[in-house]
Amino acid sequence: MHRYRKIASLCSLAFQVNRLEPRLIPPAKPTPRVTKLLSDIDDQQALRFHVPFIMSYKNNPSLSSKRNDPVKVISDAVSKALEYYYPLAGRLRDGPRKKLMVDCTGEGVLLVEANADVTLDQLRDAILPPCPILEEFLFNVPGSDGILGSPLLLIQVTRLTCRGFIIALRLNHTMCDAFGLVQFLNAVGEIALGADAPSTLPVWERELLSSRDPPRITCMHHEYDDTIDRSHVAAAATVQRSFCFGPEEIKALRKHLPPHLSTCTSTFELITACVWKCRTIALELDPKKIVRLSCMYSPAVVSTAELLCNSSLGYAVELVKQSKAKMNIDYLKSMADFMEIRGRPPLAMGDISDFIVSDNTRSGLGEIDFGWGKPIYDGVAKSNGLMSFYVRNNNQEKHYGILVPMCLPLSSMERFQQELTMMTS
Repeated sequence: MHRYRKIASLCSLAFQVNRLEPRLIPPAKPTPRVTKLLSDIDDQQALRFHVPFIMSYKNNPSLSSKRNDPVKVISDAVSKALEYYYPLAGRLRDGPRKKLMVDCTGEGVLLVEANADVTLDQLRDAILPPCPILEEFLFNVPGSDGILGSPLLLIQVTRLTCRGFIIALRLNHTMCDAFGLVQFLNAVGEIALGADAPSTLPVWERELLSSRDPPRITCMHHEYDDTIDRSHVAAAATVQRSFCFGPEEIKALRKHLPPHLSTCTSTFELITACVWKCRTIALELDPKKIVRLSCMYSPAVVSTAELLCNSSLGYAVELVKQSKAKMNIDYLKSMADFMEIRGRPPLAMGDISDFIVSDNTRSGLGEIDFGWGKPIYDGVAKSNGLMSFYVRNNNQEKHYGILVPMCLPLSSMERFQQELTMMTS
């Protein structure tokens, strides 16, 4: 049977978290007071949301008492890192034509200091997505979760009774993705370990990702098709679960592929094709319904529900491969030009039949060291509606499983699990 996370028992874990008053962490030194425009790709309605991350660290007995307080070490290092990454200390504003811009005010990021009477051993995998206790380790400070005029990064550092700690973050996705966050956290880690400055200095990439003069659309952008029919979308309550793909599941899935695909299909392509197919079956859509899959910033691929459900896994794999193959700098420039010509339209992928995936298993988050070594676990804390973020189920072993968080109506979730079990048995 396919492994999925049962969170009912984890929710019964009783512990108390005591928080101090939230405070702003500004850059350690004055920074330029400038305004920076977001790129045409980052300035999308679909990216105007916050992403929660969570990381756990064991105690390091070798640290001196002066260096063994994670709140002090991390807050000081964040302040110094913001000297270089000063746009993160600013606030987003609306400009002409609703164009987002960063007002580099130097106000700072928001930090919450906390203590919890629980150990990492007691928590075990309770912090894996969909983390049922996320609100304990990432307090939603009132007024902090807006897109405009709010802190761009919220951090809570929670000391545990085992002297380990958990650091949870909430990132405004318009500013950067997981790789951008990792670059900033690497800078924080290097400074925490004694560096005077980050080894990698930030580059504002708006010029690389902005439209050309004159703008021209050179690629198909199905993810922005405006012919979407939302009339059948139900207001059913959804549930979240995570499904683990380990070596056994991957081996079982490869048996569904013809030889020419089995040897050249990556684990990401295989899992994505499988999940997309099982998800579409579980939703029981009209056979003629057009379903879309987007691998985050990659071209969306489309199929009818009937063809995807009734074809072999190899059909879905080929579509995923097509999406990845089309992803290059020309596609990104065409997307930026599309945004300029069409006035930054919203993603058409707002229908429950559509699916967006993002692979965070190699983001580098698991390498962040603030002085306590690598995190035991690191990753996105939960899925976001139609979007699923792939993460590792651990950061301690060479061979890891990949967790795929899913958000579906309850009845569809049960059917999804059944289909996935048949595919991976």
